[in-house]
Amino acid sequence: MSEEKLGFVGKQVKDIYGTYIGRVVGIITEIDGEIETVGVDTGSGGLKQLPYEQLVIQGDYVFFIPKWRLDAQRLLRQKSLTLKRIKALQEIVAENDSMKEDAELVYIKYEKKLAELEGNEKQVNDALNARLAELDAEARNIKAVLFDAKLQFRSNEMKEETYQQIKVQTDELIEHINNERTEIGNVRAKMAANTLENLTAAATTEQAAASAKGEEAPAAEPSQPAADEISPVQQVTTATAGEEGEKPAMLSANGAEQQSETSWLSQVITK
Repeated sequence: MSEEKLGFVGKQVKDIYGTYIGRVVGIITEIDGEIETVGVDTGSGGLKQLPYEQLVIQGDYVFFIPKWRLDAQRLLRQKSLTLKRIKALQEIVAENDSMKEDAELVYIKYEKKLAELEGNEKQVNDALNARLAELDAEARNIKAVLFDAKLQFRSNEMKEETYQQIKVQTDELIEHINNERTEIGNVRAKMAANTLENLTAAATTEQAAASAKGEEAPAAEPSQPAADEISPVQQVTTATAGEEGEKPAMLSANGAEQQSETSWLSQVITK
């Protein structure tokens, strides 16, 4: 077994939203030596076995990726490819009617695959709804803790320093919950928009834009200036690394990732 895999042992585990889960105490391997699960001490929750495929090492931490996130990403990738191939088949038949019979057999295959993926999409949506319900329950519990602490502080049963510590911790937990809610909302929006109609509409819009650009009359070329009218070439200095703005690691509802997941994970290391 490689030292890289053994690097899990002893590291703290967080979810990708920054919530602490526990510490890795060991691993369970398959008969061929591949890691099956990673044992994490969660304190009063006991030793939990987390699937290896849902874990990633980033610096001094191991990050746990929710199963719903992996399932949703896999579904979006497979459905997007299936829709693109169905659209390509439709275009082939439209351009050459003699290939209709050949394309029909392949089309049936992808129609079946699409129906299967739509069934999987329902299961993923059910999992997302269940997770949202869990997050709502967690948020209520956290707010109850904060409210009780505030009540004790106002009745002079608790020092302000203690109350502020509780507030900081509960605010952080609520922030993690809100981050996960936002990502679930983005994933649901992406799945809803991932349809053949939207794919066709996007392609039509791109073609129309390209045609309109091609039909524009070329701009008249300016007359050659006299030798004494030519402006001197100006030097352009390259911006230093410190002058360039940092790109935010946000995942928009249309699925555009503005930064790699690894960079995004590094932002929650300190939380």
